[in-house]
Amino acid sequence: SNMAKDKAGNEKKGAKVFKTKCSQCHTVEEGGAHKQGPNLYGFFGRQSGQADGYSYSSANKKSGIMWGEDTLFEYLENPKKYIKGTKMVFAGIKKPQERKDLIAYLKSTCSA
Repeated sequence: SNMAKDKAGNEKKGAKVFKTKCSQCHTVEEGGAHKQGPNLYGFFGRQSGQADGYSYSSANKKSGIMWGEDTLFEYLENPKKYIKGTKMVFAGIKKPQERKDLIAYLKSTCSA
């Protein structure tokens, strides 16, 4: 049914969301460069603040968050509220479906 399809994230749409909202600060490929934000390869399913060679805020490092669908869904709505003291300058993505699409893309692209 269409309902079930609506609930799941769309990877292709998620790639577009990443390109417009995230790619100026993040890369996703293995061995990709850190920009203003860390390279995201391998972050999915991992604890926050772990990318080698990136200097995270202590708030991010100490948060102890495991990045997965649920934590990302909440974080991406309002990053500053979810990790107080984060240096990620991003207002967040208010539309739930847009977050689901982005997460579907990140899950397939950034899982080590």
